[in-house]
Amino acid sequence: MLIKKGDNVIVISGSDKGKTGKVAVAFPSAGKVLIEGVNVKKRHQKQSRENQKGQIVEKAMPIRVSKVMIIDPSTNKKTRIGSKMIADKKVRIGVRSGKEI
Repeated sequence: MLIKKGDNVIVISGSDKGKTGKVAVAFPSAGKVLIEGVNVKKRHQKQSRENQKGQIVEKAMPIRVSKVMIIDPSTNKKTRIGSKMIADKKVRIGVRSGKEI
């Protein structure tokens, strides 16, 4: 999985198509990412104490990594990710601009 925590991404398909956000958590084994403000669902929360009331909480849910593309910081457009060896270090590059991400 080439998308990591802290990357700016755009959703390319689904009900949240066109929304952008920052990756909060990446789940490589499941092939999913959690993006701030994207795929927000409402969940019912039971009361935990006698004094506290139950409530409906909005919670961001993970989305498949295949439905997002990284935003190239130099051009601010969506791009695929490639890799390149620079000084014995593997670096991610944006295919559209050829610059380091």
